[in-house]
Amino acid sequence: MKLKKLKTKFIAQNIIYFKTIDSTQTYAKNTLKEDIKDGTVIIADSQENGIGTHERKWYTGSGKNLAMTFILYPDCNIKKISNFTRLIAEVMIKAIKNLYGYELEIKAPNDIIYKNKKIAGILTESNSEGEIVKRICVGIGLNINQTEFPGNLEKIASSLKKEFNIEFSKEDIITEFFNIFEKEYLKLLK
Repeated sequence: MKLKKLKTKFIAQNIIYFKTIDSTQTYAKNTLKEDIKDGTVIIADSQENGIGTHERKWYTGSGKNLAMTFILYPDCNIKKISNFTRLIAEVMIKAIKNLYGYELEIKAPNDIIYKNKKIAGILTESNSEGEIVKRICVGIGLNINQTEFPGNLEKIASSLKKEFNIEFSKEDIITEFFNIFEKEYLKLLK
C-alpha cells in the first residue's frame, strides 16, 4: 500500500499491510525495534482480535473500516507526551473536517464520537526507561464505511458513512491524518 498524497518525512513512509491479522497493535508490540523503522504503520483490512482499551475487543468489520497501528521511537521525557492520545484524536478530527467538512467530538480520554456514538477509538501504549519514552504504539480503529454493526454495538457505535450518508476514502483519511500528525509530533518533540 502506497499513499500517493503523503507529504511526511518519515511517518507512514513504511507501511506493512495485511488482509487479515490477529491485531495490528499486538503485531506492533511484538516486533523488535531492529525489525521496524520509526514511523512504520501496520494496516489491516480485518482484525480477528482487535484490541480496545481495558483489553476490550475492537470490532473491525471487513475492509470497510480503518484498523492501524503506528510505531514511534520518540526518546523524549514522558512529560512531553502527557496529552498524546488527545493530540491524536484532535488530529483525526481535523483530518476529517479538512477533507469532508464534518465536525466530530472527543470523548475523553480516547474516543471520537458523533451524536454520542463511537466512531473511533485510540489505544496508546508506550515503553519507557525511567522518565524517557523509548517506544509508542498507537492503535486507531476508525469506523468509516460500515453501515451495520453486530449485536449491541448497534446502540453504541456508528460510522462516518452511517452518519453522513456518503462513501469515504480510507486512503485520503490516512494520508491527511499523517500529513497533519507528523508536523504536530515534531513540534511536540522540540
